[in-house]
Amino acid sequence: MNIQAKSDGKSVKTCLSVLQFLLKDLHPRDFTIRLWDGSTLDAEPGMASHFTMVIRHPGALRSMFLSGGERALAEAYIYDDFDIEGSMESVFPMVEHLVGLNPRLVDRIRLVAQLQSLPSRDGAKSGRRAVKLAGAIHSVERDRLAVTYHYNTSNAFFALYLDGRMVYSCGYFATPEEDLDSAQERKLDYICRKLRLREGERLLDIGCGWGGMIIYAAKKYGVSALGITLSEPQAELANERIRQERLEDRCRAEVRDYRDVDGPESFDKLVSIGMVEHVGRSMLPEYFKHAWRLLRPGGTFLNHGIAEHGDHRRPTFSQGYVFPDSEPVPLGEITTIAEGIGFEVRDVESLREHYMLTLRHWVRRLEAHREEAIRATDESTYRVWRLYMSAAARQFKIGETNVYQSLLMKPAGGDCGLPLTRADWYK
Repeated sequence: MNIQAKSDGKSVKTCLSVLQFLLKDLHPRDFTIRLWDGSTLDAEPGMASHFTMVIRHPGALRSMFLSGGERALAEAYIYDDFDIEGSMESVFPMVEHLVGLNPRLVDRIRLVAQLQSLPSRDGAKSGRRAVKLAGAIHSVERDRLAVTYHYNTSNAFFALYLDGRMVYSCGYFATPEEDLDSAQERKLDYICRKLRLREGERLLDIGCGWGGMIIYAAKKYGVSALGITLSEPQAELANERIRQERLEDRCRAEVRDYRDVDGPESFDKLVSIGMVEHVGRSMLPEYFKHAWRLLRPGGTFLNHGIAEHGDHRRPTFSQGYVFPDSEPVPLGEITTIAEGIGFEVRDVESLREHYMLTLRHWVRRLEAHREEAIRATDESTYRVWRLYMSAAARQFKIGETNVYQSLLMKPAGGDCGLPLTRADWYK
């Protein structure tokens, strides 16, 4: 390991020793580490450096590694114990290496002693704090608190990195080089065609965000659209945009929990984009039961959501600082529950690569508007979003996480009324 030291201080020597031990088996090492005094650990000879990890102060490694785990590393970044210059997404092979380390007991004892010899961080951490929720998980009131913790951050903040319609889910790209606005418009139209929307139909959008879907469907397909969200700032902006489009007679957004929507068989079509992962494993039967009650026989329900492989029930950085109580579950589990309620599964499509591309757009746009983002929120919130979106891009890239569109139908006898092919989706 190529070391360029500019100081012989005790803390510098300790940090360099710790880093050498933690990274000795990581190859390729395509990054640089720079300490607060200018000392560096360079990338391996002949390797281009994709990013630089900047260690801010002598106690940084204590914050990063003493308690161990993904969350400690994330919090050290959020509160500026270290920074990343360059590609944040490129950091995660190193993070996966560090989190996966399982040193021998003698090495662990030595490592803990070294970290404890470093100074503790002075002063209180400022900015965004980990969420603290009370009440029964996935109760109406707790879900409202969980959703507003994320989505009430700042409309102005979200507008800095989302597309013009503020669609907060993956786009649908014709090519990897396509711009974000075009990909998001294509996604909205693709969903409308999958649902086979017709003029005059009644559409419910469960988790409508800032209204992009309901506005598009009402304007382009002539439906009567209701969108529901638990975030008042989202609903306010959605309704403002509806007024600007002069669609008040056909389109509105309301602050309402999906469980509080009444009216059996009052909708011809349902759509839910990026909401099912917030429902909770235990509440999925109720979610699909309620959708079933609201949908007319022969109607279709497009359920678009993130799914994870395997069982990830341990607390994560994202659950603490980004999406409290979120529970992405495997696709098979979701589909089994929907079928158990009575839905017929007509189509399932993975958009995994599309979400990776979308997240990369979001990260670039956020980084390009760093100062504005900090003014709209604070430094720690900017760092939370930069970190979580970069991590998510990595997860979609390697297949740890996926996103699916499932087209479900409420049967009306044996005749589904659907075409024999998908040809109308691709015209």
